[in-house]
Amino acid sequence: MTSETVISIFLGIGLAASVGFRVFLPLFALSLAAYFDVWELNQSWEWIGSLAALIVLGVATVVEIFAYFIPWVDNLLDSIAVPLAAIAGTAVMVSTVANLDPLVTWSLAIIAGGGTATAIKGAGAAGRVASTATTGGLANPLVSTVETGTAAVVSTAAIFAPALAAILVIVILVVIFRIYRKLRPKKHKYNP
Repeated sequence: MTSETVISIFLGIGLAASVGFRVFLPLFALSLAAYFDVWELNQSWEWIGSLAALIVLGVATVVEIFAYFIPWVDNLLDSIAVPLAAIAGTAVMVSTVANLDPLVTWSLAIIAGGGTATAIKGAGAAGRVASTATTGGLANPLVSTVETGTAAVVSTAAIFAPALAAILVIVILVVIFRIYRKLRPKKHKYNP
């Protein structure tokens, strides 16, 4: 495995994690990077770097970001975005991984790309439901701001410092796991 392949895997995982926070923002970032020749995509995915894709993904990104600031729409978006995150996480991974057998690329994309995006989106959706239930949705704009900021930071790191992005993804997943462990119901022992 070449260093180019490893870096492309880090890029894919970083963008897939970002997809877990915002579906379109990482795709737009990848489109920008490809359009300005910062990152070369796999031949069958070069269309992402076209001007048309850049415009469509840019508009979709703006709409998605602002829609998450509308109470109750944010919860609806989360329910739709979980399966979309799996698809988009897989897609960004496939589009960026270089020099691997197609079977390995797709397996890695589904497991690492789709799995990472789905895990983060699922945790985010659960967090938003908890925020809505405990604050009546008043804290949801803050949650949305943090998610959008995290997606932007991780997407940028993935494109310009893929190894750093991989480390950020590990940190994010550890934090999510710890929060999940604290929030899950405790099992009670039965004492007769």
